[in-house]
Amino acid sequence: MSKRQEIRQRRQKERTRNRVLVISLVAVGALLIASALILPGISKNKTPVIAVTPKAIYSQENGSHLGDPNAPVKVDIFEDFRCSGCLYYHLNIEPQIIQTYVITGKVYYSFHSYLIIDINDGSDASYRSINAALCAGEQGRFWDFHDTLFANQVTESASLFTDERLNTMAQNLKLDMSAFNQCYKAKRFASEIQDDMTQAQTLQLRGTPSALVNGTLVQVDQLASAIDTALAGK
Repeated sequence: MSKRQEIRQRRQKERTRNRVLVISLVAVGALLIASALILPGISKNKTPVIAVTPKAIYSQENGSHLGDPNAPVKVDIFEDFRCSGCLYYHLNIEPQIIQTYVITGKVYYSFHSYLIIDINDGSDASYRSINAALCAGEQGRFWDFHDTLFANQVTESASLFTDERLNTMAQNLKLDMSAFNQCYKAKRFASEIQDDMTQAQTLQLRGTPSALVNGTLVQVDQLASAIDTALAGK
């Protein structure tokens, strides 16, 4: 091969490398531009807040309590609105308890917060959710907000119960937003939440949901049976 041919081939290889480099740089640039345009859209994309239909059965509510205070059996349920087990209880066990025992005047049903997921992950989303629910309770809507929170518990992620999303839930229930926001920002029910936490820890509850029937801890999947036993003893 002549010297001139070697030089020609070397120059051809250099041109080819340069073209590949330019194409690569253009591709990388295009990806960066696409990321700049697309990723913010993804980050701004939010899971829609699910609204619920208020239930007439909650007309008996008294804050976070439900039913007749003079009912022969008292049921206390400890839950965390981010707890997946609590969601299962809410969907599959609680409706029967309310329909069969609370509405009929046999059980006085009380909700208590045990913010176990906040304890485990160091966030405050569980606290924010119960704070919002209790503030809704000032307007006689605790249980509707309770249902809304569980309807929006897609996962146990703290991102589902941000201040903004909780505010939207309150708006969906047509609450007096001025009163709600004042209550929420002031954390008006902080002492009640702490009382529940103290009680849960005193009872050495291992998790949520946990239930007591007339002060005795029972398995939530045996709650109806425990209520029947308590009623039979009256």
